[in-house]
Amino acid sequence: MEMAPKNQIVLTTLNARYMHTAFGLRYLYANLGDLQSSARIEEFTIQQRPIDIAEKLLRHRAKIIGIGVYIWNVTEVTKTVELLKQISPETVVVLGGPEVSHLPDKPDVVDVADYVVMGAAEKSFRELCELVLSGNKPLERNIQSDELALDQLALPYQYYLDEDIKNRLIYVEASRGCPFKCEFCLSSLDRTSQPFELDVFLDEMDKLYQRGARNFKFIDRTFNLKVSSSIAILEFFLARMTDDLYLHFEVVPDNLPEKLKTVIKEFPEHALQFEIGVQTFDEDIQSLISRRQDNKKTCENIRWLGEHTHAYIHADLIFGLPSDTLTNFAKSFDRLVGLNPHEIQLGILKRLRGVPLNRHNEEYQLRYNPQAPYNILCTRDIDFDTMQRVNRFARYWDMIANSGRFKNTLPLILKDASFENFMRLSDGLYQAAGSTWKISLQRLFVLIFKILKASDDIDESVLFETMQIDYKRTGEKASFECLINNKNKVTRIGVANKRQQKVLQ
Repeated sequence: MEMAPKNQIVLTTLNARYMHTAFGLRYLYANLGDLQSSARIEEFTIQQRPIDIAEKLLRHRAKIIGIGVYIWNVTEVTKTVELLKQISPETVVVLGGPEVSHLPDKPDVVDVADYVVMGAAEKSFRELCELVLSGNKPLERNIQSDELALDQLALPYQYYLDEDIKNRLIYVEASRGCPFKCEFCLSSLDRTSQPFELDVFLDEMDKLYQRGARNFKFIDRTFNLKVSSSIAILEFFLARMTDDLYLHFEVVPDNLPEKLKTVIKEFPEHALQFEIGVQTFDEDIQSLISRRQDNKKTCENIRWLGEHTHAYIHADLIFGLPSDTLTNFAKSFDRLVGLNPHEIQLGILKRLRGVPLNRHNEEYQLRYNPQAPYNILCTRDIDFDTMQRVNRFARYWDMIANSGRFKNTLPLILKDASFENFMRLSDGLYQAAGSTWKISLQRLFVLIFKILKASDDIDESVLFETMQIDYKRTGEKASFECLINNKNKVTRIGVANKRQQKVLQ
């Protein structure tokens, strides 16, 4: 096979999905200086085979391959790096990213690679490449980065390809860092939040917009921290509003002053998504994990956003935090459901390398999966069986509530005890299906109907009519009545056949 033209440096990572773009790689590429002309970016996904990835990377005959390592790709990256070093041991492999930036807490891949660059690496990666390419390889394998001031960074936005703009998420940041110290989050390690110069940032956004970008995902941890900048950014996009413009922000839930509310109200439907990290409403847990949150204001703001704006509200809760229990988590869940966000993501606590939360591991007996993504398996207050039940709950919640396919049925499921009733449905679904995956939409409708029909406090005719409305919205061809009857018929035939077989025996 013909080899590709030689590049000195290849920057790569494995994204979770094709639609995601590697923002960090573009920052490294933008700040390579004179080396940029001999470098390229190659992106893959975790669905691709490591041996195929290795083949494509080695085809460039690069002296240096820099790889971004994250919690979602560390398993596949490890396999890829092992192949690279086995096939081409002379190729210098440099790792970076949060999964390898908190030594000595490290994944196995660190021992296979040549170098690890820890922290924001725009400056240190370039300096390492200069040394390696000049034949002066550093003896020290682990390199702690010196962060550049934001005004010294070359911005990466021009390195989004036209294909990226047309088909993928465009990640942007108006600031870096976070002033809050929530112990479960890597941003708690930041000293503070620092904004990019606003005019420069908006000029870059305008260039992207002029190229056709319409899907902007802000990765700022606290977009609405400095309200004047938030308003300026929102007004910038309001002046360029089109039917296909979509903006995604992560916001602090208890900081929505009136001036910001006024601007948010001007956005039309399907233009704004706010990701709101509630995590827990329990004040004792919030104090334990150094999380500052005004629960009263949080509730008021989420309710206000739902009642007075067109913003899509995605709210997060975390199960498995130290000292949390199933009963206590249910209270947070019920409270959040009562605020009626469009989507609730039930996250299971994961062990992130370097976060302060790890100081609680012994006292609260936090036991994590040793394999990525390092999800919590049990704690002092939550046994493994309960953790598994909530994992299934979260999966079924995505399929039923977050999917929007059961909009009319959901109130019949939740009634006045959301967590308790959905857990009952979740347990029933798992007992019937034996899995949380590969359940067809038609089968899901049938299973839900069957389980709810068995409840003493549900009118079967009301249930049928309500689920039929939701079923019609899916566009499935078979009628809901035929679907239910056919499933019952199949069950009866199956039972009859088993009886016949017994007779014949």
